[in-house]
Amino acid sequence: MSKRTTTEPMTISSLEEVPRFTSEQEEAAYWQAHALSDTLWATLPSTPEEDLPPTQPRTRSVAIRFDDSTLQRMKALAHRRHKGYQTLLKEFVVERLYEEEKREGLIG
Repeated sequence: MSKRTTTEPMTISSLEEVPRFTSEQEEAAYWQAHALSDTLWATLPSTPEEDLPPTQPRTRSVAIRFDDSTLQRMKALAHRRHKGYQTLLKEFVVERLYEEEKREGLIG
């Protein structure tokens, strides 16, 4: 019996070979081990531009300074939540902005 030793994904040559998935995790695991063949890719229709999801708004960098203690606390909290600390900071600012706008009656 030969063992598969390569990390090459198994090639899918027909959409009928793709099973129905019961979860995103199952689908992710499947696509890590499988890939569509070049021939199959060539037969798939392209998606019209209007059917694509909108692009994310561009962000701008801003400089903000924190003392070491605050920054270390933020990084530790972000690590526990499995996020980048800058992402967590942005979430905090957006949440607080929403609360302030709500408090001032600017939004429902």
